[in-house]
Amino acid sequence: MPLGEINPIPRTDKIAVAKLIANFREELKVTINTCCGENACSDRYVTEAELHRPGLALAGYIDLFTNQRIQIIGNTETQYLNHLSVDDQKKAFHNVVKFEVPVVFLTDGNDLPEYLIEMASNNNIPMFKTGIETTRFMFLLRDYLEDQFATQSLVHASMVDVYGIGILIAGESGIGKSEVALDLVERGHRLVADDAVMLTKKNNVLMASATDMNRHFMEIRGLGIIDIMSMFGIRAVRYQKRLEVLVELFLWDDADDIERTGLDKETMDILGVDIPHVHLPITPGKNITVIAEVIAMNHLLSHYGYDAAKVFQEKIQNRIAQKIRQSGPNRAVNYFESDYE
Repeated sequence: MPLGEINPIPRTDKIAVAKLIANFREELKVTINTCCGENACSDRYVTEAELHRPGLALAGYIDLFTNQRIQIIGNTETQYLNHLSVDDQKKAFHNVVKFEVPVVFLTDGNDLPEYLIEMASNNNIPMFKTGIETTRFMFLLRDYLEDQFATQSLVHASMVDVYGIGILIAGESGIGKSEVALDLVERGHRLVADDAVMLTKKNNVLMASATDMNRHFMEIRGLGIIDIMSMFGIRAVRYQKRLEVLVELFLWDDADDIERTGLDKETMDILGVDIPHVHLPITPGKNITVIAEVIAMNHLLSHYGYDAAKVFQEKIQNRIAQKIRQSGPNRAVNYFESDYE
């Protein structure tokens, strides 16, 4: 296969809370204020992407308390604590902070009494608060964690956005992947990555991007390294794109069985996701760039429920049925209209 055996990069098994907080503040521009325990963040780790709201634990049921997850205290949990006496608040909150909770977030602008925050501090549990609404903050946090814990792999190919369809161009070394990608960029399409493509699996979707080293750069044999963004402008590149079609280039002489009708759709399993797989034989003079554009448009048509191969097959079947019912010779075209031009 063109990509060889795709081996996932070993996944991250834990993320330091300090890194999580820093990335939210610097990369996501989310305002997070410290309640207590920021110095303990370097020694606290998140080990999974799932989050937990400790309502049942505050109420006293801790048999199934998933204390290894990030704890989110929103409006419901805060109002429940506010309806308790001071002693009952401490007793309820003790059910949470007595475990090695990685971090606690107060959302939607909620606050806790100082004596509860002090309980968390005494147990070295970091606690932060944000004004973002609870479900929105949980969405951002879960998306970040899923990205950090995502399955990834680095493949040798070129990735291009063609009419909004992410096409991964693969093939043997030197077959012309970069040249096809460059031609597509010259025709107005957008380069995602060349030579080394990072694939990330999130929510059963494969996202492709360049690495920090080769972003926007391309190697053309005989010419060298070129900077696509500097040469063609910002519109010629994009940071990442969903992988939707795999196009494998191979020499015509190496072809054993080439698909002629398109009725037999092939897919390739990449990191557990089935990707449409097109085998494209190349010969001197063959315009691979135009064919790549047609592949993208054909994929778009399939999303609207149109399959040219099936439509053509139905026309053949209907013609065969008509021929069986009719007697006498059959014309390939029933009527030629006169052309006076």
